[in-house]
Parts: sequence; C-alpha cells; structure tokens
Amino acid sequence: MTVRAVLSIGHPVLRVVADEVAPDDVMSEPIQALIDDLIDTMRNANGAGLAAIQIGATVRIAVMEVEDNPRYPYKPNIPLTVAINPVIEPLDDEVVEINEGCLSVPLRGNVQRNVNIRVRYLDRDGVAHDEVKRGLTAATWQHECDHLDGVLFVDRVTDTSTLTTWESFEAFHRDAFVERITAFVERVGS
Repeated sequence: MTVRAVLSIGHPVLRVVADEVAPDDVMSEPIQALIDDLIDTMRNANGAGLAAIQIGATVRIAVMEVEDNPRYPYKPNIPLTVAINPVIEPLDDEVVEINEGCLSVPLRGNVQRNVNIRVRYLDRDGVAHDEVKRGLTAATWQHECDHLDGVLFVDRVTDTSTLTTWESFEAFHRDAFVERITAFVERVGS
C-alpha cells in the first residue's frame, strides 16, 4: 500500500491542466503504479474520488469509489472506477445544488452540478467506456474531472456565504443538507 500526500489549495500543480495518457501507455508499469497509489490514497483519506493532479501527477487519471463511506453517508455507492482521459458531456440543462468538499480544500461550499451526464473514458485495462451517470454520481465525476482541468470546486461557488469548514458543516449545516440531498437521491436514484 502506497499512500501519497494530497496537495492542498494554493499548490500550483492543482491549477495545471493535466496531459492525456497515450493509449499505448495505459498498461505501462508507471501508469499502473500511479493508479494503485491513487486508489490507496483515496481509500486512506475516505475520499469519494481522487484525481492524479491531487498527488502531483499531471496526467488525466481519476479514481472514484463510494462504498458506505463515513465521510459521505448520503452518497450512493460507486464501484471502484478508474477513469483515464475522461470526457464529460452534459445531457440536458437540469442542475442540482450540492454542498461539496474536497481532499485538497479544507472547506465545503455549494456548487451547481449537472444531474445527467455522459462520460467517456478508458479503464485501467485500456477498455473504452461510454456511460450515462446521474445525480450525485454525476456530480462526483464532474468534481474529479474539474481537477484534471485545474479547477477546484471553490472556483464554482457562486455564493461564498455557503463556504464553511468541515467542523462547522458538521455542527450547523449537515442535517439540513443531508435531508435535502437524500430526497434528491431518492428522486433521481443515484
């Protein structure tokens, strides 16, 4: 198990647009080792996802997984997913306001995310995927793909009065958010 340091907001690498991984390089030892490090680091931090840029690797790779995550108990489960060179396409104009957090930012805040998206990516075996994602799962994809473009969720917060520390979120805002977002998840199914 290799757990790497997660870069924090202010580190210049978090603002870099990541480079695509050449399809011929997907099965290479360095890329496969990086994927393993991403998974180990995400799981160690109880994250829902982690982009390579967050551990200082400027390549277009993100991992996602939610399985009864104590940090995000309201999120539907996402099986372990490795997304190489992901591309997102919104399918409509429906959006939802989500109070997001990030392993690289010690704050939470409200952002608008598309509810229905199409994702295209290669998995760790180089197999191409073309899938539709909805709800909070779609939001997780958008959050991680933003990282690959040098964008942090705080860049998308339009009402800065929603910014809060994790501690204050837990004490003052969590219950109302969980109630609202649980109703949303029940409505859209993911």
